[in-house]
Amino acid sequence: MHVRRIRSDDGPLLKTMRLAALADTPFAFGSTYAAEAVLTDDDWTVRAERAAGGDQSLYVVAELDGGSVVGIAGAYRPDPSRHVVDLVSMWTAPEARRTGAGRLLVRAVVDWARSTGAAAVELWVTRGNDPAERLYRSMGFVETGDHQPLPSDPCKDELRMTLPLGPVT
Repeated sequence: MHVRRIRSDDGPLLKTMRLAALADTPFAFGSTYAAEAVLTDDDWTVRAERAAGGDQSLYVVAELDGGSVVGIAGAYRPDPSRHVVDLVSMWTAPEARRTGAGRLLVRAVVDWARSTGAAAVELWVTRGNDPAERLYRSMGFVETGDHQPLPSDPCKDELRMTLPLGPVT
């Protein structure tokens, strides 16, 4: 298994993976399948193009040696002046869980954040998503004490976690 950055022509792949994630674990995301299923192919192409290069946003995918994609993670800079990257859209296919795919995806986001001068990686995780919380904790993320209603389901709560990367250089 290896992780690679999404390419500008990966719009169809991004669409497939994102919709699979939203269908599989809707409680884990701030968006919904219904909201993203109506996006056009052009919308997905634009998303892929934006995330394929530069230091403002990123999507990475986990691929098996045969080429099957089994996971995805995204990242972006919500406020470039803060030197913080938000890890978003993290998902592994059921058949790839507990294989190290999630760890590889998170590591790729952290490495990218560090290479672009970020001082921290932050994320929101749905309260009760114990496997995700365990993964993030095992990789050094800690709770910030911040919480908010899950945007896609305000009856659920999500927790903010952070991984300090050190001083900005």
